[in-house]
Amino acid sequence: MKLLANIVAALAVVVGAVWILQGAGLLGGSFMTGRTEWFWIGIVIALAGCAALLWLRWR
Repeated sequence: MKLLANIVAALAVVVGAVWILQGAGLLGGSFMTGRTEWFWIGIVIALAGCAALLWLRWR
C-alpha cells in the first residue's frame, strides 16, 4: 500500500510539473498552453505531491 501511495504522489509531482510548463507556455500542444490558471494549479498539485512524498517518507 505504501508503494502505491508513493507512486501516486510521484505522479502528482510529474503531472504538476507538466501543467506548470504548459501554463507558462513552455510546453505546447494543449488547451492549457499559455493559460496562467494551469500554471498555478500545477504548482499546487506538484507541492501537494512533494508534501505527500515527504509525509510518506517520515511515516
